[in-house]
Amino acid sequence: MPGSVSKRLLRLAQRLGLAALTVLGAATAAFAALRLVPVDPAFVIAGAGQGAVAITADVLNAIRVEYHLDQPLLVQYGLYLSRLLHGDLGMSYLQEQPVLDLIAEQAGPTLALAGLASLFAVALSLGAAVATAGRRGVSAVAGAIELVLASTPVFWIGFVLMLLLAVQWRVFPLLDAGDLRSLVLPALTLALPTAALLAQVLRRALEDVLEQPFILTARARGLSLAAVKLRHALRHAAIPYVTLLGFSFGALLSGAAVTETLFGRPGLGRLLVSAVTRQDMPLVLGLVIVGTVAFVIVNTLIDAAYILIDPRMQAPTPP
Repeated sequence: MPGSVSKRLLRLAQRLGLAALTVLGAATAAFAALRLVPVDPAFVIAGAGQGAVAITADVLNAIRVEYHLDQPLLVQYGLYLSRLLHGDLGMSYLQEQPVLDLIAEQAGPTLALAGLASLFAVALSLGAAVATAGRRGVSAVAGAIELVLASTPVFWIGFVLMLLLAVQWRVFPLLDAGDLRSLVLPALTLALPTAALLAQVLRRALEDVLEQPFILTARARGLSLAAVKLRHALRHAAIPYVTLLGFSFGALLSGAAVTETLFGRPGLGRLLVSAVTRQDMPLVLGLVIVGTVAFVIVNTLIDAAYILIDPRMQAPTPP
């Protein structure tokens, strides 16, 4: 038992170390990419892109000194990491507000969108995979539909849903009205490609499990195919499905930028597009860090869910 506990602690330490390296890598990549853009941040801060006509060299030099832009890139990077370790994401160049406050203001709509999209994706993929697994003709048709959905850009899916459900049939509002009905179309837009991939993975896993001897034994006891899928096969096939579900959270976050812009919704996606367009580097870096941390947290929870799904992972390692 002590050896089992130490192994679990070591595994936890490895995961935390990997999570820290992931966040550091994301911060470094974003910092490097934005600093290599051939635009002087001092002009952005001074408002050169906001209609300012004349900006003196003294003003630009003062801004560079205040924001440490006169320092070498390595020094700027070190200062940024130091602030990050203290939980300080910096100040927005253009909005002159703490980046963390700006992100907190827009996090609610994006979390609501990603949460509902996740529910749609899980419900649609589970229903499609369980209903079609083990049925060759139906499985082939479902796989073809899923391939089309998974290959279609998010903005095309959103445009088609808007055209059919909002303009043609008027089931849901076209643009955001601040209520739950306004959330359905953008959530479906995000959910459909993800659901298609999840359904393909789960169906293949289910079909592999359905060929195992214990499934034949269950069928011999008189259980129907649907009962065997739900009671026995689904749990054994869930590991790859849950793994992909964790990775798909990143796709939902990245797709939020397109979806929120398309449907005129507030949120972190539109905030990121605005920050990149206007070269608001502290805000861009802050959004990258927050998104990476959210992705790491979700995948850590997915790792913990493996213990509940697979009973073999609960047992202590024999001496």
